[in-house]
Amino acid sequence: MDVKDLSLPGLKLLKPRLFADARGYFLETYSERTFAQAGITTKFVQDNRSLSTAKGTVRALHLQLPPAAQAKLVHVLQGSIFDVAVDLRVGSPTYGRWEGVILSAAGGEQLLVPQGFAHGFCTLEPDTGVAYKVDAFYAPAAEKGLIWNDPELGIRWPVEASEAILSDKDKLLGSFRDFQSPFSYQGP
Repeated sequence: MDVKDLSLPGLKLLKPRLFADARGYFLETYSERTFAQAGITTKFVQDNRSLSTAKGTVRALHLQLPPAAQAKLVHVLQGSIFDVAVDLRVGSPTYGRWEGVILSAAGGEQLLVPQGFAHGFCTLEPDTGVAYKVDAFYAPAAEKGLIWNDPELGIRWPVEASEAILSDKDKLLGSFRDFQSPFSYQGP
């Protein structure tokens, strides 16, 4: 597995080995042993999956507060997404910055999003399926989020605001400026 550190400390792009032949392909999306060899010791406790039927569906920017904060390992089962993480760790040299990567089923890429980040994505194709592992169980009382198109964050989404498809809940999320972060940067 190829593991690449991205510009925000702790954020990693993983590329599992893909074995292809005339039938299609096989890839190993998670192996505790392989991850440990790459220095990733996150213990995942829950798997989640979403299907977005329309291109331009935005699911963002979500997080859970401590003590139910979640790290995520995201990959695409079908289609492709523009995947985004925003650093919310007070004291981080990249606090308030975002990074976006394209993940696709064909490429097999995965994004490891540590605790202390908001996470979201925009579908680039219809009928896009996304799966992700988390290291803490879903806790509705700890659920928070930031509005996807906050001008202070300046995320360059691949969809116009007038064409983005959002849940009613995501349309009501607050701003980065008003978010009081409980996360602190612990170093690289």
